[in-house]
Amino acid sequence: MVRLVIAAVLTAAAAAQAQPVTSPGGAARPGKPAPAPAARLPAVGDALGLDGVAGTAKLDWLYDVPAPGDAAGKVVVHWFCAPRIATCPDDLARIVTLRDTGKVYIVAYINGSKAEAHKLDPIRESEGVGRGTVAFGRGATRLMKDLGITGPASIVVDVDGKVQLVTASAAPGDLDARDARVTAAAAAIKEYVPSHDGPGTVKVGEKFPLSITIRLASWLKYSSRTPMELDLTVPSDLACDATKLRGDQIKVAGQQLTATATCSGPRGSYEARGELRFGYDAPGGGTGLGTESAEWKFEIKP
Repeated sequence: MVRLVIAAVLTAAAAAQAQPVTSPGGAARPGKPAPAPAARLPAVGDALGLDGVAGTAKLDWLYDVPAPGDAAGKVVVHWFCAPRIATCPDDLARIVTLRDTGKVYIVAYINGSKAEAHKLDPIRESEGVGRGTVAFGRGATRLMKDLGITGPASIVVDVDGKVQLVTASAAPGDLDARDARVTAAAAAIKEYVPSHDGPGTVKVGEKFPLSITIRLASWLKYSSRTPMELDLTVPSDLACDATKLRGDQIKVAGQQLTATATCSGPRGSYEARGELRFGYDAPGGGTGLGTESAEWKFEIKP
């Protein structure tokens, strides 16, 4: 009896493991998982990460895999070409020019061998360190086949990871339009956006703020190695709680930095000026310095 029970349990377990798997078309195929969907070209407005389109096969790289730290804050161009496409060498020159702006990161996919990929390499070894990488071989060949790409093609992605342009044309006018779109997107990149706030009018004896605010780009962070300083220049009639703000006197919340001095004074028309200095770190290890000035004009009335 015990043997019969054990045999029944094992038979039931084997049957459960052998349940059919449903394919995308609805047909049941015992014991085989559904295949991964094929890669497809994204549309303008789609989100696209640095690892490229979904369904991409395993890729071989001339250099490291795409590096988020190097690509952060840059326009990313996914560029597809092959050694047997006559227009690819000309487009290669264009891609190198875009790379050299310093605000463009290139992920190239070459439908060819390693030696052939070197001939269409827009990174060019140490010349383009940190500015992109190159895929080659079977994975790149399969990807271009899945995407239906037969000539030079590009996917342009902005700093927010959204597709701005998809082009699969080698016509000079279309390549000019792509280059113009990349150049415009790169020119629009800002490490931070400053603003300042203060009163237009205020009553005698009433306290009022004079502030400068910095909104740092999402891929950066404020540096702890660089002093944060606000120097405020005000008329001698005004009384302020501080005219030099340092360290913890300046507030940082996420990507926003705010330096505020609180003042008051007698009746009159006034002008004040402030200069804020701060630093920020990039994911790739670089450090930037920011200096922003603000002017306030206001009137104190009875």
